Amino acid sequence: MLIVGLSGSLRRDSYNRMLLAVAAKELPPAIEFEEWRGLASIPPYNEDVNGSSPPPPVADLRRTLQRADGILVATPEYNHSVPGQLKNALDWASRPFPDNALRGKVAAVMGASTSLFGAVWAQAEVRKVLGAIGARVIEQDLAVASAHEAFGLDGSLRDAELRGRLSEIVAELLDSTGKPLRSVA
Repeated sequence: MLIVGLSGSLRRDSYNRMLLAVAAKELPPAIEFEEWRGLASIPPYNEDVNGSSPPPPVADLRRTLQRADGILVATPEYNHSVPGQLKNALDWASRPFPDNALRGKVAAVMGASTSLFGAVWAQAEVRKVLGAIGARVIEQDLAVASAHEAFGLDGSLRDAELRGRLSEIVAELLDSTGKPLRSVA
């Protein structure tokens, strides 16, 4: 089973990439995790170039999402909404509609922000976009507020309640795929 992580942040030391790393550690050993890191290379969406030969980074994104059994999105919040580059990538992934790479995929959304709100508005917007695309979005969320204080030096979440909620989200994501968790020999 493959879980693909998408961070809505382009920043090298992104709290949302840290959040994906913490989530990846919650996965059983038999589950593969791949963080797709090509967000910065996705060009602005242009339907004129969306035919059978999309730009290579878009084709890579679509292939990666197609292979995934589940999607885990971690997003910051910019001006109370979704970072433009993440929304743009989701627009590319939504084509061709209705047979896109996210159609029917199980997705979970979480977010980390230095604000006191933990990117809750951006998470709601990402859930709405994923649902419109045709993904099966789980309802649980995780808002990591004051992210600059939320992670330990080892990259782990300091707060036990946040760790517990992250574990629940990962478990629900895996369970919602409908695939058995088999061990790797």
